[in-house]
Amino acid sequence: MPLPRRPDTTRLYDFNSYWRVHAGNFSTIPQYFKENGYVTMSVGKVFHPGISSNYSDDSPYSWSMPPYHPSSEKYENTKTCRGPDGELHANLLCPVDVADVPEGTLPDKQSTEQAIRLLEKTKTSARPFFLAVGYHKPHIPFRYPKEFQKLYPLENITLAPDPQVPAGLPSVAYNPWMDIRQREDVQALNLSVPYGPIPVDFQRKIRQSYFASVSYLDTQVGHLLSALDDFQLANSTIVAFVSDHGWALGEHGEWAKYSNFDVTTRVPLMFYVPGRTAPLPEAGEKLFPYIDPFDSVLELTEPGRQVTDLVELLSLSPTLSGLAGLHVPPRCPIPSFHVERCREGQSLVKHFRFQDLEEDPYFRGNPRESIAYSQYPRPADSPQWNSDKPSLKDIKVMGYSIRTIDYRYTVWVGFNPHDFLANFSDVHAGELYFVDSDPLQDHNMYNDSQGRDLPRSLMP
Repeated sequence: MPLPRRPDTTRLYDFNSYWRVHAGNFSTIPQYFKENGYVTMSVGKVFHPGISSNYSDDSPYSWSMPPYHPSSEKYENTKTCRGPDGELHANLLCPVDVADVPEGTLPDKQSTEQAIRLLEKTKTSARPFFLAVGYHKPHIPFRYPKEFQKLYPLENITLAPDPQVPAGLPSVAYNPWMDIRQREDVQALNLSVPYGPIPVDFQRKIRQSYFASVSYLDTQVGHLLSALDDFQLANSTIVAFVSDHGWALGEHGEWAKYSNFDVTTRVPLMFYVPGRTAPLPEAGEKLFPYIDPFDSVLELTEPGRQVTDLVELLSLSPTLSGLAGLHVPPRCPIPSFHVERCREGQSLVKHFRFQDLEEDPYFRGNPRESIAYSQYPRPADSPQWNSDKPSLKDIKVMGYSIRTIDYRYTVWVGFNPHDFLANFSDVHAGELYFVDSDPLQDHNMYNDSQGRDLPRSLMP
């Protein structure tokens, strides 16, 4: 997400390579702000850890100071979940008593505390700041304060509306959620591979813990936004809230993120722009008062304006640049491996009804404006142990998908990992879902449409 380019441009299809070495010395969003005089700061999981960010969160290119990682994140996948047997396990479902876990805290709580400390320091600085805060939850394992379960009584938890693997789903499109299966509590279920299914009572527990993890995360965001009021920063700080992927909670019989379905590709994208999305707060007024989810009487807030247009996360870079008054980087040429700074997404500033910000003329009246692209690799046509996260060398098939207002269309085609080339003449399978009649994407109409070629104007 910090790179405003598509996977076929960055050539990043796994977590095993650093783009500056593997593809090109491409600029990131925070790097662009840093080069324009901003103090850029990273807290938590902003870049994916490991070699994919050079074991440094792309420091020093992207950040003005060393990135912060909470000390307790090293326990995320260890045996800290107390099971019914009284022993500690490395479980998928991990509601905890925070006082009993190592260090007596959780990573996202530490990240919020550090971010608030950084905000307090910036209020006396003359330089503008760019603060990226990456939260772990609701990523697996679902390790969260156990009191949040009370918000979602198990007897009120419903199953996914479409918990069965659709009859017309190509096998290449299915992901066997292998990382879920590695957790001790899921291993104890002795599930069949690749399709499961998971027992109904455990499905409800997974969904309960996911919802509870989201509410826990929501309180952390609430504390962080409230700090903007406390430090008188709310009238001068742009806020973007976004997630990097969705998550299947039993839809299509899947329990992970490794697909091209809406449930895994659709994410929240929210902006606060002072004086534009909400009036500037008056003296003493709180724009972001903290709302405790455990209060018996919750104060309702005025909802923001919702946009129904299809947009992509690639839009984050040009939109933030435009909102901050910076020059919006140019669109990437084809090919763009030699270009360090460009972007492949459209600016969304038009949605803020600005008269004084730079528009994106490329997208005026262009039919591509209403299309969102996604893609996912596979090592084989049938689900296997590495179907969810194949290494680059093992990728044999690439699923390219487009989402319009009316439909989702996906083709799974042959892919050469050595040349990074997709062969659209080698179609392994296809999917076509019509949104109005099939919003959950359960009825594949690809064969009924005889796999008609995609109009060239709709290709990425």
